[in-house]
This record gives sequence, structure tokens and C-alpha cells, in this order.
Amino acid sequence: MADDARLVSGIRRRDDRENIALRPQYLHDIVGQDSVRENLHIIIEAARARQEPVDHILFYGPPGLGKTSLAHVVANEMNVNIRITAGPSIERAGDLAAILTHLKQNDILFIDEVHRLGRAVEEVLYPAMEDFMLDIVIGKGPAAKNVRLNLPRFTVIGATTRLALLAPPLRDRFGAQFRLDFYDQTAMEHIINRAAGMLKVEIRPEGTAEIARRARGTPRIALRLLRRVRDYSQVRADGIITSSVAGEALALMNIDHLGLDDIDRRILSTIIEKYGGGPVGVETIAAAISEDADTIMDVYEPYLLQLGFLARTPRGRTATPLAYEHLGLPVNTKADSSQPPLF
Repeated sequence: MADDARLVSGIRRRDDRENIALRPQYLHDIVGQDSVRENLHIIIEAARARQEPVDHILFYGPPGLGKTSLAHVVANEMNVNIRITAGPSIERAGDLAAILTHLKQNDILFIDEVHRLGRAVEEVLYPAMEDFMLDIVIGKGPAAKNVRLNLPRFTVIGATTRLALLAPPLRDRFGAQFRLDFYDQTAMEHIINRAAGMLKVEIRPEGTAEIARRARGTPRIALRLLRRVRDYSQVRADGIITSSVAGEALALMNIDHLGLDDIDRRILSTIIEKYGGGPVGVETIAAAISEDADTIMDVYEPYLLQLGFLARTPRGRTATPLAYEHLGLPVNTKADSSQPPLF
């Protein structure tokens, strides 16, 4: 199954377009990410006082936590325009040059998946970010000339889920770098209640808690589940989302009380039932469930690790007693868990 087809995937899907209207507009609308919000407040206030653009900012972390939303919040707080693009969309250096030459003073250029920029494109971006200069080569061969153009002072906001893949020279040019973490239960309930109000959905506190508990600490997933539960409540109930209605709707979608879906449970059951609880290599797990190893490491494992269901050891992945308990299986006391986890 492609990860962007999963209801509990943080990756953006086509049907998430409705979420755009539900995004926070200003810093005071943001719940959670307290450290990031406070640091952004200081950066923005200082830039306003100096009447300068904010420093280049890099947001990184798992998908669905609000990196794009924060970029829009910064633009709204600074009252400037934002130009949105993505790393894979900028195929040639000329594409980036065309974007940069259309920016105005204090504008924001938001680059999603910035780690996927090509090396030739990055070479154009370096002087643009550092010196606000654009180097263009005119002509070919011996007659080629290098022309340097001045650019207005602008801000680049980058977003990535794979910080390690970002070239160090590019990473160093972002003056402010913030990691976004998963949201706690209280923040998730606030996000769901705010969205329910905007969608004109009647929801009970216990219904809010039920959806928040299964949203894996990710706002994008919470909003997606809210829409699906809303549909269920309108067709199978009286349009009011209660705890039982939310539970029935999410159980119908094979999402359990911790937010695990079929793929998550297959990974755990494969480790436990086929390989005695581990340790087992991620490549072996990938082959057993017909998934890509990188997808398992980057998409499925982080939440299982957060729950304490998996341990990464030098010899492979090991299922913890919590995983056995969740699946209702007897704990394998012979599983090798003597190796310390890798961090």
C-alpha cells in the first residue's frame, strides 16, 4: 500500500485540500510546539523592529505537523507575500532564477521538500540566500559571460522530513532551524475542536478525545479522521460525534485505539510471529510485508518507536513486551533484547 493512501499517514493527500481553510493564520492560533512558537515570535518581532525580512528558516520533522502552515503564519505576521514551490518542481537552475527574479522586497520563498533540490539548483541558491545576488551565465563556450544581478532582500523558508539528506552548505545558510515534534493529547483535542467549529460539526468532548487519541500526534491525520467520522455520524448516527460514534467509525476503518492501522500491526506481527520477536533486519521485514525498507524506517517505525513497541538494536528490530500486549500475544521471553537500542 502506498503510504499516501493510508488514513493515518502524515503525508499530504489530495483530499487534504479542505484542510487549507483550517490552518492557523497567526501565531496566537497555534497550539503546541511551544518552543518553536516562542522563538518565531522573537524572530518576527525583531525583524519588524528593524524593518527587515526575517532570517532564513528551516522547519524539519515528520510529515503532517504543520511546516507549511508555519510558513504561512510567518508570512501573515510579517504581512508579506509568500511564493510556494517544492524541491522536485525546480528541475533546472533557470527555473529557480525565474522564481527569484520575480520576488519583491521582504517576500518569502517557501520550498517544500527542500532536501530534493538538485546540486546545480543549490549552487544558484547559495549566493541568493547569503548575498542576495543571482549569478547568470550568458552564452556558451569561450564567449560565455557571468552576469551578477542584485536581488531584493527576501526570506527562504525550507521544509524537510529528511534533514540528513540536506546538503550541509545549504543547511548552514538557514539562520533559524526548528524541529517540529508530535503534539500531545491536549493540543490535539484543541486542534480538533477548532476544526469542528469551522466545519460546523457538533462534537462531544469524549468524541474529541477519541479522535485525538488515534491521530498519532499529527494534526493532518486528526483533521482527516475528523472528516471521515463526520461522514459516518451523518449517515449512521444523528450527526453528533460522541465517543461511541467516533469509536465505531474508526474501527470500521481498521484504526485501533492507539491509531495503529493494518500496516503497523503487520509489521509487529511479522516480527513477533515469524521471527520470534526479533532481532530481525529491516530489509527482512520489508521483504516479508512487501514494503520498501526506507518507507518502513522513515514512515512506519517512528510512531511504533514513540509508543515503545519497537527497539532498534545493532542486530535489528526487536518487539517489546508492550507490542505483545497490544496484539494480545504471549511475551516471548527468549527474544534477544540484550542489545542496547541505537539512538
